[in-house]
Order: sequence, then C-alpha cells, then structure tokens
Amino acid sequence: MNTTTRRAAAGLIALAVLGTACGRGAGTAPQQAADVTTGKLSGEVTVWAIGEEGKALGAFAKKFEAANPGVTINVTPISWEVAHDKITSAIAGSATPDVSMIGSTWAGELSKTGALEATPGNVVDKAAFFPGAWQTVDVNGTAYGVPWYVETRVLYYRKDQARKAGVQPPATWAEWKTFIQALKDKGGAGKGYNQGYMEGSWQELLPLIWQAGGEIVKDGAYTFDTPEAVAGLKQYASFFQEKLAPSDTPRGAFPQNFIKGEVGAFVSGPWMAGVLEKDGGAGFAGRFGLVTYPKGPKSGTSFVGGADLVVFKKAKNRDAAWSFVRWLSEPKVQATWYQAVKALPAVQAAWQEPELSADPQLKVFGEQLKDAKTPPPFPTWEQLARVIEGELEKIARGRTTPEQAAKAIQAQADTFGTGL
Repeated sequence: MNTTTRRAAAGLIALAVLGTACGRGAGTAPQQAADVTTGKLSGEVTVWAIGEEGKALGAFAKKFEAANPGVTINVTPISWEVAHDKITSAIAGSATPDVSMIGSTWAGELSKTGALEATPGNVVDKAAFFPGAWQTVDVNGTAYGVPWYVETRVLYYRKDQARKAGVQPPATWAEWKTFIQALKDKGGAGKGYNQGYMEGSWQELLPLIWQAGGEIVKDGAYTFDTPEAVAGLKQYASFFQEKLAPSDTPRGAFPQNFIKGEVGAFVSGPWMAGVLEKDGGAGFAGRFGLVTYPKGPKSGTSFVGGADLVVFKKAKNRDAAWSFVRWLSEPKVQATWYQAVKALPAVQAAWQEPELSADPQLKVFGEQLKDAKTPPPFPTWEQLARVIEGELEKIARGRTTPEQAAKAIQAQADTFGTGL
C-alpha cells in the first residue's frame, strides 16, 4: 500500500536543524561506505518494520537465521501512523535500530540528518532494481539504503461494463475519456471514473505531468510552472469539467462505488486487487480487469512507491545488518516474500520467478514498472505534496484553473526549496 504518510512541518524543520548539526547539506559530494565484511556472522540485528510487512518479517527472517547460525534477527513491528515520528525521534535521541524499513519518499529527509549510512558498494547492484525504485534511495548521487518492495499504479476497469458498452480498454489519453463516457452512457457506470482529489491525490497528478513530457524537478529545483505541468493539470481537470468524474464522493465511498458499478474505472496500486476480490465477494474477480496507464503525448509513465531498507551509522551489528538487507534483495527471496505479503519485488529478476511470472495481473504491474518514476527524495517533498493536494481539490470543486494551480504550487515550491 502507499507508504507515504503525513508529517508536520515542525518535524521537517527539526530534522533540517538536526541535519545541519550533523554536517550534511546541499552540495555534499557522493559518498560510499566501506564494504561489508564477508564471512561468518553473529549477534543480534535489530530491525524496525512497518505495517503488514512488519508483522510478517519476524517469522520470514527465520530463513536468514537458519542460513547464518549465530545471528538473531529481532523485528519490532510498528504502524504506518507512528513510523515516521518514531524513526525521527530515535535519530534525535541516538537510539536507532540497526535496520529500518522506511517510506519510499523519506530517504532525502532522513539522510540529511546524517544518521543513515551510505550503501556499501558490495551490498547490491543498483542495475538489478527497477530504475524508478532506485530513485527512491538516491540522494544527490549517494544511495542511502536499498529499495525493498515497490508498487505502481495502473488502470482498473469493470470488464462487464466495458463489454456492455462495446468498448476496449483505453491506450491513449483521448481514448481514456471516450472509454469513460461509454461506461457512463452505455455500461451502467452512472458516475463514470473515480479520480482522487483529497489526500494522496498528488499521486494521480504526477503521472499525468510525466506523460505530457514534463518533469517536476530540473537542475535541482522544483518545476511545476511549465507548459507540460499545465498540460497534466488540464488532463486531470478535464475529468471533472466534462462530468466524467464526480467531485462529491463521500469519504470512504471508494472502492464500494466500483464494486456496486457506480463508477467503472479508477487508478490504483496492486493491493487494490485483493481488496476488490475480498469485498466484492465470490465471482467479482472476474468482473474487473487491469491495463497499464493510457499514454499521454509523450509516454505512459506511472508513479512508483513502496518501501526501502536503511542501515543506521550507529548500527551495533553493521555487517550482519547489511547482509540481512542483501539477503532480502535476492531475487528468489523477493519472490518468496511476495508470496508471504503480496509486496511486489523491487528487483527485476524476481519477476521471472514462477511465483510471479504466471500471474496475468502481475504482468500488468511488471510492465508498468519499466516506465515508472518517483518524486524526488527532497526533505520538503511532503510539505509540497500537501500543497498539491489542496490545489487539486480546488480544481475538482471548480474553484481554480490548471494555470492558476500551477502558479500556486510553484510559488510554494520556491518558498520551501528542496531542503537539501
């Protein structure tokens, strides 16, 4: 599930101050930690892991312990609601674990504190990972941690309603809106398309900007006032303006409105397939399908999220900690981990393992991951994401235009800066 959580601006400011005290800041040259020592490992490795992964990792780690007698992996599960604050408090109090799972947009912020160790050169090969996943740990040319699992967004649609309307899934922006119109007029999806416009809605906008040929960062600065960014905002706005997406959806109505057939399509990540199969009841799995993002003027790029694994400089068992991270990055282990918690592998070779290669739904996500990007690992990103969400809600409610929204986002981006 999406791993980005809200945090207070005060927390960001505190981290920025701590980072300055620890000596990190803009212009820091790429770093690399000393190689991990190979050989017999021993001792305890303390690990913090979040959400469902946190609940499952302790038992899963027994396989690593069996292969490394003398090593104990001690996993502390924590919730997404408290994870960010718990980690930053631990950094401030010099009470960090050896290893922690972090959200995919946290590396820039946490690396600035000076508490994370740069990834040693002999732990993993960055070429083994999806490029978008590696972006989540790359801060100014230095990797802090390793991508663990990924998620990306694709288009879900009601196959039964599409058949009734006589339309095929869309491949382009133009077909996308024609498709939704047909689902409304002929397929029975009276409310059309479920497009988010509150918390998390920035994740629906960014792909549209990228698909229009835009970037949200250039030369180390945010760029939301470009023609391409406006084009992405216009595509987003058009679903509301053309009455293809409702702007009055009650909180909590989704995904029941899709199961009921009130809306016929939406964009979401891999976890949603399981939710729909569970909540939709017997037979519902056969009533929806998945396709990659409809292509914009330049591409069909999607958003990539997920979670990373980091090792702290104050790790008491550094070599065993990095060895555990390396083990979790092995293709076969990643495929087995997918079976345990349905977390998609960040390592590309894992997708060739039989646990994943035979699933047609997973093939859609695997194809989308080849062209997926992440927000920059800037300490100020979360603040700016909240601004974007506010502007998108204004667009949905008809209170601002794409051009005005672009200017408002850029103004705040200039105020925040990157934080590096």
